[in-house]
Amino acid sequence: MMMRKEGKTGSMRGPAYVGLSRKGVLHLCVVYTVWSTTYLAMRIGVSPTGFPPFFLGMLRMPAAALILLAIARLQGLPMRPTRKEWLSLVIAGNLFWLGGNGLILWAEQYAASGFACLMASSAPIWATIIELCLYRKRPSLPLVACLLVGFGGVAVLSASSLGALKGLPVVLALIVGPLSWAAGSVFQTQRPVRLAPAALSGYHHLMAFFGFLIVSLALAEPMPHPDASAWIAWAYLVIFASVITFTSFLTALRLLPISITMTYAYVNPVLALLLGRLLLGEPITVWTATGAGFVILGVFGIFRVKHWAGPREHSGGPAASRIDA
Repeated sequence: MMMRKEGKTGSMRGPAYVGLSRKGVLHLCVVYTVWSTTYLAMRIGVSPTGFPPFFLGMLRMPAAALILLAIARLQGLPMRPTRKEWLSLVIAGNLFWLGGNGLILWAEQYAASGFACLMASSAPIWATIIELCLYRKRPSLPLVACLLVGFGGVAVLSASSLGALKGLPVVLALIVGPLSWAAGSVFQTQRPVRLAPAALSGYHHLMAFFGFLIVSLALAEPMPHPDASAWIAWAYLVIFASVITFTSFLTALRLLPISITMTYAYVNPVLALLLGRLLLGEPITVWTATGAGFVILGVFGIFRVKHWAGPREHSGGPAASRIDA
């Protein structure tokens, strides 16, 4: 893969090209493939023979936290947040996982996995809106156009699914979930925690465990009796989604331009739709395809507009791109 190299001022200084990091591309391919499958695993995990949604999150969080923090310890990485950083970890961890992932888990009791992934892919749109409001910036006309296209896709998906899903609450959960993830991303950017990615992610999972526990108890979720497929889905979410792929995502952010890394936000929904269709027989309607096209086009446009405006290359925390399942 090749990309144009920009000058220090951000303007193009000729058609010079540099090769992309092979290691970075390899990790990005892991993100492409594995994160596309996690919505399928979530759907299986909260099936009638599986777990209640917040109970599943409650079981997943400490397992992933234990593995991630053990990795950080074995690598000799810093693991002691300051008092102020603990508050940031509590807020960001619950915005990411309880609000972002937990609401998607609840909605997937009734919504198809591919559809849930499509709605979750709107997170960059919400993140852009939050940043514009936070920094009181006036958006450019191309950015406004991309936001309108993306919101149009969300509107098409929501309106076409109101009758098929269990009413408005499911659609709202699929809208608020990406909004929560985006809010967590912006908050973490404003309140950074000086820890390595493994330790940072481990503490996020650990803090979210307490949030899932409180919500599960408040909703009086019943004690589950999951079958083997649900346990396999839980293990898959812990090992592949929370540990391996999230690490690959952070590595790709370090080694590749953010405009390249974020392409997974419009690759994952397509693969998730196809996997849901092939493995679970989930329908793909004309409205679903139309809404998907608008959302993916809007997200793509936002990344392109931000890229040409001079994006910040950053790493160390989850980017506001999509709900990492």
